[in-house]
Order: sequence, then structure tokens, then C-alpha cells
Amino acid sequence: MWKEYNNKLKKEFQFKDFIEAASFITKVSIISEKYNHHPEIYNVYNKVEISLCTHDEGSVITKKDHDLARKIDDLL
Repeated sequence: MWKEYNNKLKKEFQFKDFIEAASFITKVSIISEKYNHHPEIYNVYNKVEISLCTHDEGSVITKKDHDLARKIDDLL
């Protein structure tokens, strides 16, 4: 579940290994580029943390963030 924290939508994902985590990051990158909305992504081995906010709107959570979060969840 995505959580709101410090004006960002955040979620942590855990995978079997680094390769699965890296593959997920690549898929997120492709979707993000398509929607011209780029998340903060932090990765350590099999864990990926994603943070979303709309910088153009003053670094707050907007509909654009919620839409991208749903698209990211659809990858799983």
C-alpha cells in the first residue's frame, strides 16, 4: 500500500533477488518516461523504494502521482 509521508507517496517493494528488483526498476523507468513523470527510486539488493511527488506543482502529491502509483502497481 502506498503511504503519504512528507508530501510524497511512498512504497517499498521486495523481490526474490537483485535481478528481479533491477528488472522492476527498468519497467518503472519505461512507464515513468511514457508519462513524463519521474519518481525517486532507491534500491538495495532485492528492495526497491519509490517516492512520488509532482515537482512542477511545488513538490506535493497530485493526481499525476496517484495515477503513476496505480501504473506501477499494475506491473506486479
